[in-house]
Amino acid sequence: MSPTLGLRTREDVEREEQERLAPWAMKAADSAGRLTEETPHPYRTAFQRDRDRVIHSTAFRRLEYKTQVFVFHEGDHFRNRLTHTIEGGQIARSIARALRANEDLAEAVVLAHDLGHPPFGHAGERVLDELLAGEGGFDHNRQTLRIVDWIEERYPGFPGLNLTHEAREGLCKHGTDWPHPVPVPPLGAHPTLEAQLADRADETAYVNHDLDDGLRSGLLDDALLEGAPLWREVHAEVCARMPDAPERVQRAQTVGGLINHLVVDLVEATAARVADAGLESADAIRAHSERVVAFSPGVDRDFRALKAFLFDHLYDHPRVASVSLRAEEVLSELYRLWAGDPSLLPEGVRERFEREGEARAIADYIAGMTDRFAQSEYQRLTGRGPDVLGSPLWAAGRSDGRGE
Repeated sequence: MSPTLGLRTREDVEREEQERLAPWAMKAADSAGRLTEETPHPYRTAFQRDRDRVIHSTAFRRLEYKTQVFVFHEGDHFRNRLTHTIEGGQIARSIARALRANEDLAEAVVLAHDLGHPPFGHAGERVLDELLAGEGGFDHNRQTLRIVDWIEERYPGFPGLNLTHEAREGLCKHGTDWPHPVPVPPLGAHPTLEAQLADRADETAYVNHDLDDGLRSGLLDDALLEGAPLWREVHAEVCARMPDAPERVQRAQTVGGLINHLVVDLVEATAARVADAGLESADAIRAHSERVVAFSPGVDRDFRALKAFLFDHLYDHPRVASVSLRAEEVLSELYRLWAGDPSLLPEGVRERFEREGEARAIADYIAGMTDRFAQSEYQRLTGRGPDVLGSPLWAAGRSDGRGE
């Protein structure tokens, strides 16, 4: 600490990390740095600054009105990209804390991981990938790196957020075999342990919370979920422990119990795997022959079965598929209209044509939209009424509209 004021400086925090974190954890003082060198902050570590820059970005705020599974007008209590991201960040911190990994880095990766998602979830991603088939395609992970490296405009000395090498490395989930406006982080066999656990935290969050939202919507029910072994096991334990609790409480406790079951297994299986392999540094984690952050074999099998269940009964449900199809039509028509008559676009988008290419600049603009802004632009340009995506779930009798 500062001897005069008793303050906890960045150097103090970095020394504490060296003492407190595990040998395999990524320490902020050991970061490979940023694309553009900056003066270190007096009180925040490099990874804390990464996390804060993501939270204050425009792209992060837009996640509030981007689809997770259900479009925003289908109910106030369904998850959106922002609430999913916050829940994933909480799970990541819990896992990192138990493994004595770097919580700040893990959280920064999770908070940034969905910034590149276009409106309407994976339906929007599919249609943009098809529209840009001759221009390198579209992938939300690639778009996330594009946002943090290039698109965000918040600083005078560099484009993007100028995140650390380690945070950017954690966002390169599917490789880097595509054009990028700035140098891409060189990847080893695997990313840091923090990036690996961030990936699992995201997966744990969306599977369990999509289950919860599926039940709220009425597209899933308890009888149907009995076909998923992991749900059946935890739900039976909850009902035996609190038989007189209301059904909604039992469901909430089952979802919470599932998260806890998965997190505890992940922490213990990962710790055993690291110990068995004798991995004693962040570089050893990167160079290891396989990812070390993983469930035990039995839980992994049941978790995969639960994901398959969600694809069969929720993500591919006719109601969800119907809304997704109309969402694809909305984005396709917007792209067609703007490509055919660029004068309809804002001046700032047209100014980027020479630098980015017309197709990529339009795709960047669409990808940055919220669901509701995409719908309002579609209504403005086509004259269509407000019911662009059809009636919400509650109007079809599948929910009471309050998400309860």
